[in-house]
Amino acid sequence: MTSDTCALPPAAPNPVLLVLTALAAGAIVGLPLVSVQPNRIMPGEGLTLWALGGPMALTGALMVLAGLTWLAWRPTRRALSAALTLVGLCLALLPWALVVVAAAQIEPGMSSARIGLGAGLWALLFLLLLMLLELINRLALSPLLRWGLLLGLGLSLLLALTGGGLDGLALMREYHGRRAAFHAALRYHLLLVSAVVGISLLLAAGLALAMRRWSGLRRGTFSVLSVLQTIPSLALFGLLLAPLAYLAVRFTWLGDLGVRGIGWAPALIALVAYSLLPMTRNAFVALDEVAADVTDAARGMGMSPAQVFWQVRLPLALPVMLEGIRITAVQAIGLAAVAALIGAGGLGTFIFQGLGQAAMDLVLLGALPIILIALLVDGLFSALAEQLRRAQGRGETAHA
Repeated sequence: MTSDTCALPPAAPNPVLLVLTALAAGAIVGLPLVSVQPNRIMPGEGLTLWALGGPMALTGALMVLAGLTWLAWRPTRRALSAALTLVGLCLALLPWALVVVAAAQIEPGMSSARIGLGAGLWALLFLLLLMLLELINRLALSPLLRWGLLLGLGLSLLLALTGGGLDGLALMREYHGRRAAFHAALRYHLLLVSAVVGISLLLAAGLALAMRRWSGLRRGTFSVLSVLQTIPSLALFGLLLAPLAYLAVRFTWLGDLGVRGIGWAPALIALVAYSLLPMTRNAFVALDEVAADVTDAARGMGMSPAQVFWQVRLPLALPVMLEGIRITAVQAIGLAAVAALIGAGGLGTFIFQGLGQAAMDLVLLGALPIILIALLVDGLFSALAEQLRRAQGRGETAHA
C-alpha cells in the first residue's frame, strides 16, 4: 500500500469556530469597545479599537483571530488545544486591557469621569465565551481541567478588580456608591433562593413518595403543578397580595413575622410554586426508573424496605434528582429578581432602579451577579451529577 493510501484524511473545518471568529473580527472593527463619560448623566463618546490603540492594536487583535481561524480550519486535537490556550489567554488578559484603557482615558483630576463598556466589548466577550465552551466540549476536558480553567479566568478578573485598576469603570463606580446595599441585596437574594430550593425539595420529595405509594395521585398532582407553572410570575405575585394582606391583619403573629401582601412572603410562596413541577417530576422519575431487578436483589439479600430505599433506590436516583435541583435553583435565581417589584428585595432592586433612572450600569450591577450565580450553580450541580453517574458506572463495571 502506498503512503497516500495509509494517510489519514484531514480533519474537516470547524464551522462554529470559523463563524465565531468572523463575528469577533466584525465586532472589533466596526463596534465601539468602550465609551468615556464625563459624569454619570452625560452620554459617553464611543471609542473603537483603532481609536484606543491605533493600527498596531487593531492589527494585533486581527492577527490573533486569524490564528484562531487557521487552527479551526484543520481542527486536530493539537490545533484545538492551541486554540483553547489562545482563547483562554484572551479572556484572562481582557480585564487587564481594560485597566490600561482606564488609566489612559481618565486623567487623575477627572473624579467624575468613567469608562462605559461598549457594544463591541460585550459582543467580543460573548463570542470568546462561546468559543471557550465549544473548545471545551470538542476536547472533552475532564471536570478537573474545566474547573481549573474557569478558576484561572476568575482569578485574573479578581486580581484586576481588587488591584483598583478597574475602579474607573462605570459599573465599579455604581458598586462603590452602593457597596453596603449591594452586599445586603446579594445576601438576601442567596438566602431567598436557598429557602426556595430547600422547601421545594422537601415538598417535592413528599409528593414523589406519595405518588409512588398511591398511583391515583399522579395525574391530579402533575395537573395542578402544571397549572401553577403556566401562571405568569407578576400575575401570581398579584394574586397573593390580597390573601396575604388579609392574613396579616387577621392574625397579628403573622404580621409580626413579616407576612404581608408585599415583601418576602409572596415571593417565597410564588417561587416555591414555580419550583415544584421540575423538582417533583425529576424526583418521581428518578425514583420510579430504578431497575426492578436491582431492588429485588436487595430484598433478596434481606434488606428491609427502608434499607432498600436509603441504600439502593435513593443513591441510584440521585443524579436525576440533582438535575431537578439544578433546574429549580437556576430558575429561582432568575425569578427572584422579578420579586423585587413587590418589595422582596434582592439584586433585582438594582435592575429596576437602573431602568427607572435610565442608568444601564446600575442595571448591570444587579443583572451580572445574577447571571454569574446562575452559571456557577448550573456548573456545580452538573459536575456533581456527572461525577455520581461516573461513580455508578464504575460500580456497575466492577460488579460485572
